[in-house]
Amino acid sequence: MTDAKGSSADDAAFKAQLVALIPHLRAFARSLAGDAAAADDLAQDAMMKAWDARASFQMGTNMKAWTFMILRNQFYSERRRSWRTSQLDQEAAERTLVAVDNPEALMALDELRQGLAMLPPEQREALILVGAGGFAYDEAANICGCAVGTVKSRVSRARRALQAVLAVGGYDRDGASAGDAMRSILEESERLSTVR
Repeated sequence: MTDAKGSSADDAAFKAQLVALIPHLRAFARSLAGDAAAADDLAQDAMMKAWDARASFQMGTNMKAWTFMILRNQFYSERRRSWRTSQLDQEAAERTLVAVDNPEALMALDELRQGLAMLPPEQREALILVGAGGFAYDEAANICGCAVGTVKSRVSRARRALQAVLAVGGYDRDGASAGDAMRSILEESERLSTVR
């Protein structure tokens, strides 16, 4: 009976920590998938996998890094299995522009989003984890499954490449609503403010 209560208490503590990570998982999934609906599905799948594997998680260790690793592995597994991708959903053409107080700032955010999309996946991932996610290099290396030096190199190259792309405006325009960039950046900002 004590074991059941202990297990129940552990499950409740695990669940509380996992629920607190939802905004972070959604933001990271969005940065990987690029599409809000796909990102939500990815984050939900990662949470289910984390819940199923809760017995293997050591309470007191970094749950954020652990769940990010699950999400990242899920993303790349799905990507490898996928033999084709859909380019654009039907609703994308029907989106309307979002009214904002400062349209220049909105455009700058959208340019940043599109510039990030042009980076190689490994560089984009490292830059988002370290730059936007606030992870230390060793935590990001653990999530990515590579050496700390590799993450540092990827972040450095990603920053240089992103600066060059933004300086010349040489990013691919994807036709997505600029309002999506604002929402994405705000999610990242909210995630960063809750980490501290």
